[in-house]
Amino acid sequence: MVRPERRTVRDLRRGNRAVLLRALYFAGPTSRHELTALTGLSAATVSNVTGDLLADDIIVEAGLVDSDGGRPRVLLRVNPTYGFAIGVDVGETHVRVELFDLDMNELAKSEFALRPGAHDVDVVVRHVLSGIDAVVADSGVPPSKVLGVGVGVPGIVERGPEAMIHAQTFGWDSVPLGTLLRAGTPFPLHIDNGAKTMGQAEMWFGAGRGSRHAVIALIGSGVGASIIADGMTYRGANSSAGEWGHTKIAIGGRSCRCGGRGCLEAYIGAEAVLERAGIDVDTSTEQAAFAELVTSGSPVVDETVEYLGAGLANLINLFNPERIVVGGWAGLLLGQHLLTTIKQRAAENCLTQPYSTASIVLGRLGPDAVALGAATLVVDEFLLSTTSSSVSREPAVS
Repeated sequence: MVRPERRTVRDLRRGNRAVLLRALYFAGPTSRHELTALTGLSAATVSNVTGDLLADDIIVEAGLVDSDGGRPRVLLRVNPTYGFAIGVDVGETHVRVELFDLDMNELAKSEFALRPGAHDVDVVVRHVLSGIDAVVADSGVPPSKVLGVGVGVPGIVERGPEAMIHAQTFGWDSVPLGTLLRAGTPFPLHIDNGAKTMGQAEMWFGAGRGSRHAVIALIGSGVGASIIADGMTYRGANSSAGEWGHTKIAIGGRSCRCGGRGCLEAYIGAEAVLERAGIDVDTSTEQAAFAELVTSGSPVVDETVEYLGAGLANLINLFNPERIVVGGWAGLLLGQHLLTTIKQRAAENCLTQPYSTASIVLGRLGPDAVALGAATLVVDEFLLSTTSSSVSREPAVS
């Protein structure tokens, strides 16, 4: 027989702090009266918890608002400079490292180019660690105020202390990225698939906000997706859910970088599209060449949109989302010029009823969304675990 878990007064206080801080973070400047309605906590609890958070400098006063006939109410907000988060995007062609305050304003950025097909683990780790050092130095933020580092990477991420990565397109098989990075930085680490980090960013701040059932599609050199079910990221049995780019669109079709054939990525990923068009590019010219191709009227682009529409229809038929957000640098370029056609092709390949309740929109956060989303992994942990005025410095990997 399993005994019921006993909750202490300290557990209750910690839970109340987390509920209130999270509500305040997403609602913006809010009065204590409004926080009572938002959180369901009693007025006395809200008063006590906000008092503690103000004393710890985690939240600050943000002005006054008139009330109905009474004294003006004080607005509260999360202190944007209480701590800082670093987000890392390990992409196909680059390693991008950015440092943000808690309002998610970018304060510093460092970027390193990667050659296609050359994703040596030691090189990537060196770039990530160099970027972390660079953005802390460039921003002038004291290291003691850095809450942690979030990292978005391609492939399957085994959650745990080692953060084992399986990324076939990188040639990575059971790479203990968390262990490797932890050896070179004192900051807590949070590592996840890049499509999932972009998905969290779009759900928090972008085109996914307000939806409970959504799919955020990342289309760059590679292709992936983040599946949101009832407000939560769906991960599957071992966190591999969302490998949309490696669903099959043509039996015995084109070769994919993963070693398979007929994968969606082999038809809509930017690298594969340029290859089909006979355009040879390197890291520095890939995005410009793709942008030019999209507006060229090439039949390769028409074919790409056909396959993209079918891929989106598969997502709608399978997951019944209320919203699909198309992001990633190549997805945004396609959508900016061809979104109406993409929707038409999706409708042609989709069941009528689920398509009628789904909207297909473009991401709002631009090509830096993976790094921003990686930083939200740090902020998410901060909102859940802040219990005192001291910022935890214990190394951790999640």
